[in-house]
Amino acid sequence: MAIESFLAMLAAERGAAANTLAAYRRDLEGAEEVLGDLLHADRAALARLGQAWADLAPSTVARKASALRQFYGFLVDEKLREDDPSAALPRPVARRPLPKILSHEQVELLFRQAEEEAESARPPALRLLALLEMLYGSGLRATELVALPLSSVPRDAPFITVSGKGGQQRLVPVSTRARQALSRWLAVRPADGPYLFPSRGKHLTRVRLFQLLKELALRAGLDPAKLSPHVLRHAFATHLLEGGADLRVLQTLLGHADIATTQIYTHVDSARLVALVNERHPLAGGARGG
Repeated sequence: MAIESFLAMLAAERGAAANTLAAYRRDLEGAEEVLGDLLHADRAALARLGQAWADLAPSTVARKASALRQFYGFLVDEKLREDDPSAALPRPVARRPLPKILSHEQVELLFRQAEEEAESARPPALRLLALLEMLYGSGLRATELVALPLSSVPRDAPFITVSGKGGQQRLVPVSTRARQALSRWLAVRPADGPYLFPSRGKHLTRVRLFQLLKELALRAGLDPAKLSPHVLRHAFATHLLEGGADLRVLQTLLGHADIATTQIYTHVDSARLVALVNERHPLAGGARGG
C-alpha cells in the first residue's frame, strides 16, 4: 500500500517519531476517505479537498496539504506515479503566532529567586536551579530535559548529549553557570536510577516541571501564566539572537530540522525592536514641535 510505503520511508530516512507517523497516517487516510485511492487521484480530485476542508482552521488545512504534497513527491520519486497533482491542493495563509518570551528583567527576577532558595542547599531547591539553568542556558525542550540520562553529562566537557525529536541526537553546550548548578545538584542527587533528575523510580515528569516553574514564578512575583519550559526555551533563542547569534547556529542548538522553524525568532526580535523605537525614541508619543 502506498501510504504504508511512505510512512516506512519517513521512519527509516527521516527518523520520524511515532506521533509524527500517526499524524501523517490520519491526514492521508482522512483524504482517502474523501477521494478514494490516493495513488490514482488526479488534480481535479485534489482540488475538491478545499471544499471538504472549508470548516477547518488554516493551520490544519496547511498541515494536511503538506502531508499530501510530501506523499505525492514520494510517489514520483519512487516511480509509482509520473505526475504530481499536489499543485491543486489549497494553500491557506496561516500566520504562525509569535512565541511568548520573557524580558531580561523577568529572567533576572526568576534566577534571583531560585538562587536565593538554593542557598539553603536543600535538594529540591538545587534541582530547581539546575533545571532552570538548563532550560534558559541551553534551550532544551521540557521532554528532553526531564529524560536526560545521568550518562549524558560528561565530567570534562561543557556539552551534553540530547536525544531530540525523532530520536535525533545533538550536542548542546552547557554554560559555566549551568555546570556549577548541575555539580551542586549531583552532589545531593539520590543515588538511584539512570536519570539525571530521578523521581519515583523513573524521571521527573513534564507536568511536574511545569508546576515547579509556575510555583517559582509566583514566589518571584511574576505571573505564573506567562512562564513555562517552552517560554524559557523561546527566551533562550530570542536573547541569543539579540546578542548576535547566527540563525544557523541557533537552528542547531534548538534541534530544529527546518530553518523555517527557527526563523520565527527573527520576527520576535523585529517586534521587540519596533516596540523599543515606539517606547524610547525621542519623538515617541508626541508630534514634533514646529
